[in-house]
Amino acid sequence: MQNVLSFFGRIAGLAVLLVCAARTVHGAELPPVETLQRLMTDPAQAVQVYEPHLSVGDRHVAIRYVGYPAAAVFERILGKDWQGKGETVEFRALDGYVSRLPVRRFLRERAYLVFARQDGAPFTVNNLRQNEKDVPLGPWYLIWDNIANPALIAEGARNWPYQVKEISLVAVSDAALLPKGLDPRFRPGAALVKTHCLQCHKVNGFGGEKFEGNLAEIARDSDRADFLRLLLVPAAQRDGATMPALSDRLPEAERRRIAGAIFDYLRAVPVLP
Repeated sequence: MQNVLSFFGRIAGLAVLLVCAARTVHGAELPPVETLQRLMTDPAQAVQVYEPHLSVGDRHVAIRYVGYPAAAVFERILGKDWQGKGETVEFRALDGYVSRLPVRRFLRERAYLVFARQDGAPFTVNNLRQNEKDVPLGPWYLIWDNIANPALIAEGARNWPYQVKEISLVAVSDAALLPKGLDPRFRPGAALVKTHCLQCHKVNGFGGEKFEGNLAEIARDSDRADFLRLLLVPAAQRDGATMPALSDRLPEAERRRIAGAIFDYLRAVPVLP
């Protein structure tokens, strides 16, 4: 248990593996709000969403934010043909969080880059799942029009990066996650790690930049039951944990299946030098 309880501290002490898994095709820092307002053709608009950082279980908290359709911002910042320049949009946040989402998703669903609340309240959020209060959302916050979309509600907050400072179109390779020698039966676990873990953490050098180190090495030193509890109820495993649990909007059996598949993959994936 001690190995898992010291999870975050030991991550900081591990070396970063230099495996290039995302190549930038075209990227740019997001300009200050006042600058982007001058660049945009249409004025900012208000959009009401269920705020996933505040919504728990069947209780939905609606917030109205002010900003621009994400696709319109991409067109201004990345060019009119942005959707043909890459398959993945990468968002980098001030705290090292990295979110990578398919281009096709922004053509199918309505997303917005917002910079304020319409009611004039501070542009912050209480991130309930990470035990954090009054977290600044600026300079930019990616939100999704989820009120009429049960699938987006079920996702929770994992695709809602805040403090976004930079957007890029990238070519992503899974070579670091699926190295030679990995048993094919663990490939679904690799996809789950990519979905649920790699915004903050890394496997073989690929992932977010909030924490250094290799999750595959961490898992090898961890007890399975303790590691699964960390994924399912982080606060029960570590006082003051800021890691979010797997979404409580999923059935409990599915949460446990995902947690188990993540751990089994991390124990199985070859650690690259």
